[in-house]
Amino acid sequence: MLKQADVIIIGAGIAGSSCAIQLARLGHKTVLLDRQHFPRHKTCGEFMSPETKEMLDYLGVNPETHGFATGTMDRAKLIFSHGGEIEAPLPGRAVGISRYELDRLLHQQASEAGTEISTKTRVTGIEQMESGLYEVCTRQGKDQVRYLAKAVIAAYGTKRPTGAPRSEIQRDKTAYVGVKSHFSGLHIPSQVELYFCEGGYVGLSPIENGIVNAAALLSLDVVQRLGKSVPEILEGASRTNSKLADRLSKGTPVAGTQVSVAPLHLSDVPEPWSQFPHVGDAMLMIPPLCGDGMSIALRSAWLCARSTDQFLRGNLSFSEWKNQYTEEANREFSQLLRRARTMHKLAFAKTNRLYPGIARLLPGLASYLVKSTRLSETGLIR
Repeated sequence: MLKQADVIIIGAGIAGSSCAIQLARLGHKTVLLDRQHFPRHKTCGEFMSPETKEMLDYLGVNPETHGFATGTMDRAKLIFSHGGEIEAPLPGRAVGISRYELDRLLHQQASEAGTEISTKTRVTGIEQMESGLYEVCTRQGKDQVRYLAKAVIAAYGTKRPTGAPRSEIQRDKTAYVGVKSHFSGLHIPSQVELYFCEGGYVGLSPIENGIVNAAALLSLDVVQRLGKSVPEILEGASRTNSKLADRLSKGTPVAGTQVSVAPLHLSDVPEPWSQFPHVGDAMLMIPPLCGDGMSIALRSAWLCARSTDQFLRGNLSFSEWKNQYTEEANREFSQLLRRARTMHKLAFAKTNRLYPGIARLLPGLASYLVKSTRLSETGLIR
């Protein structure tokens, strides 16, 4: 079967779905593909920093306006394995919502905007033809569909589909594993808690309906010693941070919410383009301790949708489209990523036991560090 579209977006998570909403609303025939079924649980901190509000309002998918009793946070608390703690206010109110619900809301808006959504669909080939059109071959069960499109956008995260060009940019060599589980029975104040343990960290944040999300990023070599299941990995990680162990002991894992992803490699620099633009985690994998992954996904989708719209309307040539998005993405995210990588390295330095004392001597330092790894509002999104 052959179908035609203006733009094919591969990956229906936050970045892909929000990009689809914008392009479909601008009148472009948009197709959104994903190999997974939706809604589903995904390895994610499920922490929506204050900077996401501007973009969510723009998309019309603010969870709180849809009747969700989301979790709220106005502080961050870091708890080191030696017992020291640092607290800092967030630059605004953050919201916690599960990816299960957020993705569902995004897909609802994308569908209402006119996007064709095809999930449980595997991309088997991508090629840019001499005409400039892209050919995207897919398989859904026994059915094969071939798409011809003027533009393709990569929103497939760290899982490159068949036929997608290999990255020419090397990411960090350290391999990590991401795991996630929801817990009931945990009563956390209005804050996000980040516990450092051997090989990584575990973040706890309140989401909807009184549930708490536990998301961990741990080095692969450490995870291989801890166990194979998500509960085993979280329990093993907590053995090197007594306050985390005490916290988790009071909760009960929610069945069906345990997921993992591996291997993950943090980005050294953004990768905005290969043969087509990249958004979200396909563009860069930021250290999760910064809590800005969702904000970056939304912002990169906004930047990409603007330039893609101009390309599809004939106002930009292909090379101008590539150069404009690449320059904007590098300008927006390169310094942020460098600061985040520095924070990640400092968090695991042997001197980290000194940080709580330094924070007490310099009370404004913790707030400065929190703000230094955050995107600022553009003031342009309407």
